[in-house]
Formats: sequence, structure tokens, C-alpha cells
Amino acid sequence: MATPNNVTPTNCSWWPISALENDAGKGKDGEENQDPTDPALKAQDRLVLYHWTQSFSSQKVRLVIAEKGLPCEERDVSMPLLEHKEPWFMRLNLGEEVPVIIHRDNIISDYNQIIDYMEKNFTGGKGGGRAAFPLPLSDNVPQLIPEPGTPLHSRVLQYRELLDSLPMDAYTHGCILHPELTTDSMIPKYATAEIRRHLANASTELMKLDHEEEPPLTEPYLSKQKKLMAKILEHDNVNYLKKILGELGMVLDQIEAELEKRKLEYQGQKCELWLCGCVFTLADVLLGATLHRLKFLGLSKKYWEDGSRPNLQSFFDRIQKRFAFRKVLGDIHTTLLSAVVPNAFRLVKRKPPSFFGASFLMGSLGGMGYFAYWYLKKKYI
Repeated sequence: MATPNNVTPTNCSWWPISALENDAGKGKDGEENQDPTDPALKAQDRLVLYHWTQSFSSQKVRLVIAEKGLPCEERDVSMPLLEHKEPWFMRLNLGEEVPVIIHRDNIISDYNQIIDYMEKNFTGGKGGGRAAFPLPLSDNVPQLIPEPGTPLHSRVLQYRELLDSLPMDAYTHGCILHPELTTDSMIPKYATAEIRRHLANASTELMKLDHEEEPPLTEPYLSKQKKLMAKILEHDNVNYLKKILGELGMVLDQIEAELEKRKLEYQGQKCELWLCGCVFTLADVLLGATLHRLKFLGLSKKYWEDGSRPNLQSFFDRIQKRFAFRKVLGDIHTTLLSAVVPNAFRLVKRKPPSFFGASFLMGSLGGMGYFAYWYLKKKYI
């Protein structure tokens, strides 16, 4: 049965990073009388996040954690290597999706529930009530969703709903399949051929499974895969892509107007302006992540770098300088490299080649990294 925060408590004792570790150190009087420096308490309150670097939902959750300044153990689940389909991960989330977070006895695998859980359990200090655990950092954990009943709260919820409703997977697949609609995209050209090859292979495999007398996979799994295929094929429709990109422009027009309202509303006041006011909120996290992804896809020149939305440009320039943003997303020009290199090393570890092959690969990766660093430094620094 779900708890009041819509999270299903799950006993994690089967997993080596179980939040139940060191439970023997608990006092009989409960957590209130425990010393916050107690190692058993620290292990119990540890946050563990399973994510993939390029997952949009994962990026937003990681930004929330970084903005709150919370210690978190991050574990990368490589989607290209199909680690999300391996048994160890499916025991965390049968839906085979990231992100997944573990805290205490809770395993939370829904993006929106993770955000709500983080806000409810990890907020303290001036922004609201104390956090639900007595870690030393709890007194300074910022509140990203303002108190209910305030104008700021309703604004944040409005833009949370609006930004989360954007079909980012459709933008991503569409821009990969139709690079002619983008400008200065950071997606490599071979990605288009690769995703089309994947579509062809997946279609063939699904046809084989459909004709088997005793399919090795359950009907719900087949149904899910068919829906996924249909979704990607829809994203390959250039007319559909143009339609949703036009709707995206209208959303960005609304946000541009909202940012202009903030300038008029706080005119003459000395404060840093964000989407909903002088306070940095969840709405800013979501907008920053959205703009970062659009720039990566090659859509920034179309939507704000052409001077058509100066407030949006100013917002993006400022949010890129925030510590949390730089920590999680880094430099936009190294985003792809940050995803490719770990996968390469993990693949080598999983299927080690000959000594010569391994040495050559490691040397090549090192050389690529070295030249990439100097190229980027010369071009952008």
C-alpha cells in the first residue's frame, strides 16, 4: 500500500546498498534522540540515485539534488548498453526506466514522485520546515516549491506542469532523424543511421516474437515494445515534428512574456530575477534543463539565439553559471563526450579484448580526450 507521499515502501535488504544497513545501531527511542553524526544514521539516510547521463528526466532529478546540495551516491545505468534491461536493475524498476532513487526503505521510480519526495523530505532552513532527517546539511537545504497558498507556489506549479508536458522524447528522436530542421546540432551524424538501423532490427524482432507459438516474453512486455516502436515511427513523421516544434515556439513565447513581467514587477529592486520571481525555484530547474536539451539538439538558434527572445537568452546565460548546473550538465560542448567515454570503458570491462586491443583502445580514448580538451579550450575559452 502506498504511503502518504505516494511512494511504495520496499524492503531493500536484498540489495548491497540497502538503506537498511546498520539498522542495529538504532536506539529504542527512535530517530529523534539519535546523534546526527552517528554512522548508522548516515548510512540509513543515504541517497542512492540510478540514472543515465543523457536521460532528460535523470538530468532534472540530478539538478534538483545538486541545487539542494545533498550528498548522493550516483550510479550510471547505461541505456545504450541495455543495462536497464538487466535483472539487477529490473528488481529496482520493472518499468526499465531511469531515474530510480533509494532512500531508507523507499525505492521511488517515477520522475514526478521523486521530485515531490525530495521536496517533502529534504527541505529545511528559511525556505520551510526542517528536513525529515537530522543531517547537518538540513538547516540549509533550499525549498524549490514555495509554500501552498502563495502566488509564487501557483506560478511554480503552473510552469512545472507546462514544462513537463513538452514532448522532449519527440523533439530528440525527431531532430536525430531529421537533422535538416536543426542548426549546429551536437548530435553526431551517424546517430541518424544508427537509430534507423535500430528501428529496422526492432521491427524484425517483434515480428518474430509475434509468430512464435510460445513467445519467451510476456504479452505486457510485447505491448510496451510495440507502443515504443509506434511512438518512434510517429516521431519520424516530419510534418508531426514541424507541428510540435511550432507549438514549442508558442510555449517559449509564453515564457518570454512571463520573464518580461518579472522585470516590470520587480523594477527598481535589487534582486536576481527568475521565472517566477526573485527566488530560484523548481520552475527554473526545469526551464534550464529544457533549454540545455534544445541547444544540444540544435534548436537554440531558431528559438532564442537569433535575438527573438532576449529574456530567454538572458535566463539561459545566467543559469549556466550556477554551480549545480555546471556540476550536473557541464559544458554543452562536452555533453556527448561525457556519455560516450564511460560506455566505452564499461564495454571494455564487460568484454575485455586482447592486451594489444585494450592498450590501443585506452590510448585512443586518452588521445581523443586530450585533443578534444585543447580544441574546446581554444574555441570556447
